[in-house]
Amino acid sequence: MIEKLQAAAAFVKQQFGEDVPKLALILGSGLGSFPATVDIVAELPYSSIPNHPVSTVVGHEGKLLLAADKKSGKRFLIMQGRVHFYEGYSMSEVVFPVRMFALLGVKTLIVTNAAGGVNPSFEAGELMVIEDHLNMMGTNPLIGVNFQELGTRFPDMSIPYSKRLIDMIRSVAMKSDISLRSGVYAGMTGPSFETPSEIKMLGILGASAVGMSTVPEVIVANHAGMEVGGVSFISNKGSGLSDNPLSHEEVGLAAKEVEPLFAHLMNGIVTVLLEED
Repeated sequence: MIEKLQAAAAFVKQQFGEDVPKLALILGSGLGSFPATVDIVAELPYSSIPNHPVSTVVGHEGKLLLAADKKSGKRFLIMQGRVHFYEGYSMSEVVFPVRMFALLGVKTLIVTNAAGGVNPSFEAGELMVIEDHLNMMGTNPLIGVNFQELGTRFPDMSIPYSKRLIDMIRSVAMKSDISLRSGVYAGMTGPSFETPSEIKMLGILGASAVGMSTVPEVIVANHAGMEVGGVSFISNKGSGLSDNPLSHEEVGLAAKEVEPLFAHLMNGIVTVLLEED
């Protein structure tokens, strides 16, 4: 696995240059238009990167982008789409890109996703800063041989999402007059949407939103010592909280409506983080 990761990292360096940016973003379902608001310096389809898994889900472009902030010109990385456990990939394949980032020297990771609202007060189209998560996937990406090159055998998860980044994201939203919820993200395997009883269970456990990604990536990022921030786009109310049936198409349509707001928030976050660099 380490050899596969090293081959992938070496290829990215060959294509993007040795000085790879220290900031990376992962864009979730339907949120892939954000790159249109920044300068794209270079792009790599996942299929061109050695050993890198390929996205198979509609709404996930499947490209690694070298981007630049329009104001400062400073560069950062964008994963335009991700792979999921429900696609049939192993957990080690799901987190391959984040481990590759670790070998490339990425220090800050911003994860985003589309999620269903578990909190009854959440409405479709809202954004939520992730304060913590529940791993409801029944497995963990760190199971198996530990790669000491990437992190310790038993990583601390007491602060999986950086409090500094949570405060910064809230500040950016406030300055941009963007309404921002806060809460706990529950990661389920999917691909079926949750039942009404499962949504009730997640609410009792303390979840505010639920999705089918993000948690494995954040575990591995913490293992590698990255600082992590997260934002969920609430694409719909969870099952049982509305009369509407759930579908992936509904998620995509809701994302189209919130994309300008999401892009505005992401641009603000990126600008602040790049100013610190």
